Amino acid sequence: MLTRRHLIALGAASVILPGFIRSARASAWPDRAVHMVVPLAAGGPTDVNARIVAEQLSKIWGQQVVVDNKAGAGTNIGNAFVAHSDPDGYTLLFGTSSLASNGALYRSLDYSPTTDLSPISLVAKFPFFMFVPNSSPAGTVKGFIDYVKAHPGDLIMASPGTGSGPHLAELLFMQMAGIQMTHAPYRGAAPAFTDLIPGRVHGYFGSGELLTYSRSGQVRVLASTGAKRSPAAPEVPTIAESGVPGYVVESWQGVFAPVKTPPEIIQKISGDLANALSEPALVEKLARNAYTVESSSMDELAKALKADTEKWEAVIKTTGIRID
Repeated sequence: MLTRRHLIALGAASVILPGFIRSARASAWPDRAVHMVVPLAAGGPTDVNARIVAEQLSKIWGQQVVVDNKAGAGTNIGNAFVAHSDPDGYTLLFGTSSLASNGALYRSLDYSPTTDLSPISLVAKFPFFMFVPNSSPAGTVKGFIDYVKAHPGDLIMASPGTGSGPHLAELLFMQMAGIQMTHAPYRGAAPAFTDLIPGRVHGYFGSGELLTYSRSGQVRVLASTGAKRSPAAPEVPTIAESGVPGYVVESWQGVFAPVKTPPEIIQKISGDLANALSEPALVEKLARNAYTVESSSMDELAKALKADTEKWEAVIKTTGIRID
């Protein structure tokens, strides 16, 4: 016979047990290897950073964090793989700011960056750098703009691919500077830079790893795309301070999970990732190539994705570039 005391006890259990189960599930996770998908090829800067972060998380979790490269279709293959994976916390995405532009760039996607993925935390922010060959007459951004205006449509701006981060940064630069250049998309940064060095192309926006080429005298760096000068190259001015006021492009990397991943697991990953990103050795490794480590809350990453989506949708709409 159920007494009042029994009913009160059952009511209390109905409140306590779900919370207890969620806590137990989070404390038990992970009990096997976690896979972190990088939507770009092995050996590139995003892959390198993902492996540095994965190594630190492996130490924290006591389980191996395996980096899986699933490159192709402008990061969409890897992004979609994670979006359609089981939401159990064992498949994560080391995402890039391409998540903010792909919806506008591609005529159709089989996933939604905003509704099929759960933001967990930023990992790092970084600017691009504007490079020209040593044969270029331009020694400053203003000089480059004057040079291009004197040869409208005749000069070539290279990129590692249509719709890539550097390509979008270049498009915004040309819009705001009022110049026209012919776009030459390459299959990655390496072949584009190979043609920049001898002057077969006339400009290129690339990440901080490429500063080694300007420091060794093989190319010239004119400016960075950040809101302020990069600590990795404080001698390099920003584009905004060099003749294009208001120009700012800062790319980012962050960790995402499939939507419907249990919130207690998301919270655990977020907290552990913040601890991993506070490791001085990790911060130093990323800083060498102009990456500024920056963890965030889930809401902050969601807001960054939304803001960048609106920014790049406007640029893409104006230029009319689309990818089938």
